[in-house]
Amino acid sequence: MKSNILIIGSGFAGVWSALSAARLLDQAQRDDLSISVLAPQPELRIRPRFYEADVHSMKASVSDLFEAVGVRFITGNAEGIDAAGRSVSYTDTNGQRQQIGYERLILAAGSQVARPAVPGLAEHVFDVDQMESAIKLEQHLAGLAALPTSPARNTVVVCGGGFTGIETATEMPARLRTLLGSDAPVRVLVVDRGAKIGAALGAGITPSIIAACEQAGVEWRAGTSVVAVDAGGVTLDNGEYIASNTVIWTVGVKASPLTAQVDGERDNFGRLKVDDHLRVIGQEHIYATGDTAWAAVDELGNHALMTCQHAIPMGRHSGNNAMADLLGMQPVVYRQPKYVTCLDLGDWGAAFSEGWERELKLHGQEGKDLKRQINSVWIYPPAADRALALAAADPLIAIV
Repeated sequence: MKSNILIIGSGFAGVWSALSAARLLDQAQRDDLSISVLAPQPELRIRPRFYEADVHSMKASVSDLFEAVGVRFITGNAEGIDAAGRSVSYTDTNGQRQQIGYERLILAAGSQVARPAVPGLAEHVFDVDQMESAIKLEQHLAGLAALPTSPARNTVVVCGGGFTGIETATEMPARLRTLLGSDAPVRVLVVDRGAKIGAALGAGITPSIIAACEQAGVEWRAGTSVVAVDAGGVTLDNGEYIASNTVIWTVGVKASPLTAQVDGERDNFGRLKVDDHLRVIGQEHIYATGDTAWAAVDELGNHALMTCQHAIPMGRHSGNNAMADLLGMQPVVYRQPKYVTCLDLGDWGAAFSEGWERELKLHGQEGKDLKRQINSVWIYPPAADRALALAAADPLIAIV
């Protein structure tokens, strides 16, 4: 079995790579080239929402969408990349080892939370990184109601005060009270190495983070880190022990391990360095996109972050350019100079900023309304309408 373009991953970058490649193939009026997506399931999992409740619903099927645009889906887990032989090995749904060849490979395998060698971390922490782990956390939280009240039962420790940590922490008090009762003495703490609250997100957003945490009762242990975790709680580097049955790890992220199977330069997150067309530097037939790619977004030295905000446009470019390469057409330079953030802050609202300096533009309920629009509409894939889906995959579409 062989595919002209093989895409590993059905996340934001993978889905939009497939649509964009199909768009260019459609415009060329060619029917002799194929596009295949290899992933564990034919769905786009809405990972930016995994800090919310009802995690099992945070997904969108892409089966009908891919059928509408002529993309073949292969169910399996990619395990090996043979760049010299232009093939990928994978395990299918029956547990059998399979192999597929390609002419152009787009690596859109995403990223995963980094788990350092902290004693007890592997055994005792939860995360909201993948759907399975977020569901495990949700089931655990539901089970707390069956336990007798205690400081450990009522306390959640969120390790990491970055974007994911803050969204998880500010959402958590309401989630706990829904499960444990409105009068439950819940306690949520954020442990972060940054010297100040919200240090990782800049001064513009910090007042909103402080206000939201004060309203929700979220505490911070700034300038500290977790040095050990056990069944009863966490130990901090200052010697403090916090009793907790629920420790959530949000510190750090790394690119898919599959990136290590491709020769090339990498950044500190393991992302492959790519050229302006998202081709892996030093590789003739392999493109990297989304969380697997270290790509320039402008001429000022800024690079794409590991978020859907960058993964979606990167997918539009990588799919277009891989297909353009096969068709003998000119590729399109990837640039995305506009950068925004929209940080969910629980019942308080949300904070929306623009620019790399994160200048605050909206906060409170106005920010929340925008966040809900982003989370429930903008980041979902298009409907299974061929014309509409292909039009939405244009790499030159305006990004607002």
